[in-house]
Amino acid sequence: MLKGKHIVVGISGGIAAYKIPELIRILRKEGAEVKVTTTKNALEFVTELTLQTLSGNKVYSDVFAAINEHSTEHISLPDWADVMIVAPATADLIGKMAHGIADDALTTTFCAMCKPVVIAPAMNDKMYLNPATQEAMRKLSGQTNVTMLDCVAGELACGTTGKGRMQEVNVLAESIRYALTNKDLENKNVLITSGPTQEAIDPVRYLSNHSTGKQGNALALSCWRRGANITLIAGPVSALPSVPLFYGCKEQLDIIPVTSAAQMAEQTLEQFEHADIAILCAAVADFAPTETAQEKIKKQPGQTQMTLALKTTTDIAATLGKTKRTGQKLIGFALETCNEQSHALHKMESKQLDMIVLNSLQDQGAGFGCNTNKVTLFFNNGTKKDVPLQSKEDIADCIVDSINLL
Repeated sequence: MLKGKHIVVGISGGIAAYKIPELIRILRKEGAEVKVTTTKNALEFVTELTLQTLSGNKVYSDVFAAINEHSTEHISLPDWADVMIVAPATADLIGKMAHGIADDALTTTFCAMCKPVVIAPAMNDKMYLNPATQEAMRKLSGQTNVTMLDCVAGELACGTTGKGRMQEVNVLAESIRYALTNKDLENKNVLITSGPTQEAIDPVRYLSNHSTGKQGNALALSCWRRGANITLIAGPVSALPSVPLFYGCKEQLDIIPVTSAAQMAEQTLEQFEHADIAILCAAVADFAPTETAQEKIKKQPGQTQMTLALKTTTDIAATLGKTKRTGQKLIGFALETCNEQSHALHKMESKQLDMIVLNSLQDQGAGFGCNTNKVTLFFNNGTKKDVPLQSKEDIADCIVDSINLL
């Protein structure tokens, strides 16, 4: 979603400045154009040549430099930009920005910026706790165009441990995506299930599937960027979505880890009461062993086969469909290998879904483990929408756009 976006990266003189070249690399890799402005102290931690090489543009570090492209660079940059991020933002810089002080390249650019701005503070824990710093952060967080991030706890450059670390660069990139996204789900509660389940056979083995949770993660981030409060119930996956910590705000992404279909059913049924939208993206087992052996099942001499008794698990979608209240939106997923459309339509009708997302394992580049997907959306009013092969992030945005139209 950053392709073609114009991003101003502002860097002040904190040790965390050494991480910002990696942020620039991430933004450029996603297709964004980047221009950098710095305080003079920032160039003590990262060189101007490095920043210019990675961004592909001259660095604006001196208001009165003769090499500036424009005589009023601090005005032309905000005019050019779609968004600005200030990282790291030191206590000194935060104090200046909060009180309208514009005495260098970075602060003059910020002062002229009416478009979205993300501020990522970084400082010593004692400086962070200083009442003047806290007041300045509160003041900035109240500006309508500012997304004020918080510091996180950890090991600091001075050798102590406390709250003052800048959030990691992948999280900063996510905060930029958040700042650029229309908040069409603001204050909505969205429940998402994701990943596989594991049904224990014995202490060593289990029944499962190939789901990685990538599409569920993408859906969670898409809804989060739009301002929703997310509850993500996730089966065993290797990666979970990570979102920034905002200053003075509760976390908007609550992750509930589960293992079995029974656990996922219990948590989903409990959380559904509070949801405005429920997206059932998880690949939940339809069957689980009738009994779980307490010890590892051993193969006996001469044994050539084994019979495993299975029982059906709770049908989460059908249960929610029966209890859905007026105004709640219930979206299901169907992964099929044959007669895809008829199976998906039957599932949508029988489980009283508002919409169902059909995946077919017959489509190359779609399904489990891929970074791309191809889906068909079916709606309970009888219409459908084919979504061509693209990244799972773009698929998620398309799905959420369609949910908003229900």
